[in-house]
Amino acid sequence: MLLDKLEEIENKYEELNTTLSDPEIFSDHLKSQKYAKEQADLEEIVNKIREYKKILSGISEAEELIRTESDDEMKELAEMELDELRQNVPKIEDELKLMLVPKDPLDSKNIILEIRAGTGGDEAGLFAADLFRMYSKYAENMKWKVEVMDMNATGVGGIKEIIASIQGKGAYSRLKYESGTHRVQRVPVTETSGRIHTSAATVAVLPEAEDVDLKIEEKDLRVDTYCASGPGGQGVNTTYSAVRIVHVPTGMIVQCQDSRSQIKNKEKAMKVLRSRLYELELESQEKERAQERKSQVGTGDRSGRIRTYNFPQNRVTDHRINLTLHKLSLILEGELDELVDSLSTYYQAEKLKEI
Repeated sequence: MLLDKLEEIENKYEELNTTLSDPEIFSDHLKSQKYAKEQADLEEIVNKIREYKKILSGISEAEELIRTESDDEMKELAEMELDELRQNVPKIEDELKLMLVPKDPLDSKNIILEIRAGTGGDEAGLFAADLFRMYSKYAENMKWKVEVMDMNATGVGGIKEIIASIQGKGAYSRLKYESGTHRVQRVPVTETSGRIHTSAATVAVLPEAEDVDLKIEEKDLRVDTYCASGPGGQGVNTTYSAVRIVHVPTGMIVQCQDSRSQIKNKEKAMKVLRSRLYELELESQEKERAQERKSQVGTGDRSGRIRTYNFPQNRVTDHRINLTLHKLSLILEGELDELVDSLSTYYQAEKLKEI
């Protein structure tokens, strides 16, 4: 069964080779780009398959030589080679099984990060600001670029809502499991009696959609411009630089007023809109797949509480994998690798079980 699956992958790789040499495909930039990426994604496993087949072929040849060879010395050499080749088989089969775990095609994408204050009033807004700082610090550690697209601040230094673009290698693959409700337990700065309050904020991590992923018709958009509000100085607040885009078929509304330039604000708003619509399409596909299997693996469902940050105990607990770390202060400074690696390992193991 393993060999059948490997044969199927190698055949697919060869088909893509043929497709890419077709002049009609070669002259179509978008199609050519799509097929080239598909082929590149298969290259690593195809090289491993060929290495595996070479070992199996070597085993057959050595066995044949042992059966037919009359020279004892040659037989002994063949037996030594056979023993060495057989020892390599379990290792390479394990490597192939791991490589057969379906790769998330979105892993290489940049992300749109959305954080919104939930229950808890001003304290929830302060926690949302803490979360954004945490992810910004992590992005800095990873040498990623963070760009704020839109922000709605509260009067006490918190954030009601913030939308940012995070660009860099592996951004989605590292942060895709952060979507969900994050809960904080601490004594708010406004609390005089020292009581611990529980507040929450929601995090959404969307893969940044490109033109090749999703086509949006201009006729489906209503674009409004208006004067920006809030900080930014006279130049921002007295010109029609802020942009609001309504996607008429879905009723989805996106706005951006971060830049002095109306053109730049429209570009940013379109980036957010494209990513939200792309996620809607992905969710729809995921629901269809879910009907064919018992459980969804690694969807990063944001509806449930995923993590609790307990300040008095310097503790962070991820409820999905029952992981508790007593290093809250470090995690809030962007040291997320242990959490991220544990989540990735867990979901990879779940996918491997399905195979």
